[in-house]
Amino acid sequence: MSPTAMWIVLGATSVLCFSIKLLGHLVPEPWLANARLQRINALIPISLLSALVIAQGVVVKTHVVIDHRLAGLGVALAALFAKAPFPVVVVAAAATSALVYHLH
Repeated sequence: MSPTAMWIVLGATSVLCFSIKLLGHLVPEPWLANARLQRINALIPISLLSALVIAQGVVVKTHVVIDHRLAGLGVALAALFAKAPFPVVVVAAAATSALVYHLH
């Protein structure tokens, strides 16, 4: 992709994002107060973050891989289910991932 085309795409994407944000401010208040919409909006960040964690944990470019990152995710999940404090979850996941990487 040429630098000119890249700047055009960047500018168009920026204008599109700004337009979507502006349209969000124009939505009538009663529509936003709908209980069903409130429940759906509460779940969107959770689903997006979960998808990001899985995508970053098991995908390299276009291939699904099973490596040290998945071991770290598994330990983090187990620590979260055990109700461990967040710093313990992070350290345990990092240590497990490093150990598996080192042993591999």
